Amino acid sequence: MLRLLAVDMVEDAGFTALEAANSTEAVRILETRRDIQIVFTDVNMPQGIDGLDLATCIRDRWPWIEIIITSGKPFPINTPLPARSVFYTKPYRQAQIIDQIKRMAA
Repeated sequence: MLRLLAVDMVEDAGFTALEAANSTEAVRILETRRDIQIVFTDVNMPQGIDGLDLATCIRDRWPWIEIIITSGKPFPINTPLPARSVFYTKPYRQAQIIDQIKRMAA
């Protein structure tokens, strides 16, 4: 349900959104598409790696992609964020995320 709300939020702001049910599917999509500029992920993901590991994978394999990470839990203190990624704790304000996406897409 939260994923559907996030997709609606992104599309209502005028962006195209692709959905992935889990990190394995996200990587498959990234492997076939070169037009993805931003990934918006949650730390907690079903199956496969979590959102932080996904962000690290993206930074290593697709360094041009910007990353937005969110979680209902505070960010782990001793865990560095991948370069050019940002973290938002839930509940986030939709306006914050959309503003961030606009800055990253510029």
